[in-house]
Amino acid sequence: MKIALIYSSLTGNTEKIAKAILSVLPANTDCIKLCGIKKPDLKNYDLLILGTWIDKGTADPFILELAKDIKDKKIVFFFTLGAYPDSKHADDCTMNLTELFTKNGNLVLGNYHCQGAVDPKLIEKFKRLPADHPHALTDERLKRYEEAAKHPDEKDMNKAKQFIKNLNVV
Repeated sequence: MKIALIYSSLTGNTEKIAKAILSVLPANTDCIKLCGIKKPDLKNYDLLILGTWIDKGTADPFILELAKDIKDKKIVFFFTLGAYPDSKHADDCTMNLTELFTKNGNLVLGNYHCQGAVDPKLIEKFKRLPADHPHALTDERLKRYEEAAKHPDEKDMNKAKQFIKNLNVV
């Protein structure tokens, strides 16, 4: 089985999970970090493991663009987000990504997600928003961002590895 692990990472969170997952995949797995230069040719892969950071409730721009070209593939996806992993927002992101990746005849075999640090530039932007703005920095949000900054940790990475092992697809 030919496998590609393809991911995008803004702050390094998704990359940490990608590297953890890669460590339990067969040695001949191709690992591709997207950086917007060129889309990889995916036609020879049987399984795509796609990693993204969350942007506005869905995949980041690089993965969104790549998803347009993915057809009739088996897919596993993972993501990191600033929200709590058991939040409604995380559930909504899972649903949005599943919908994105099942387009074009693809089959999603499973997914994993965990919390990850929010880009400090984004937090600074939120600090400047008026108090009545939906994304204004509140005490609750600040607490969540502080918790998110501790992730992904070893426990998150071990869970990601175990998730891949439990899929029994490789």
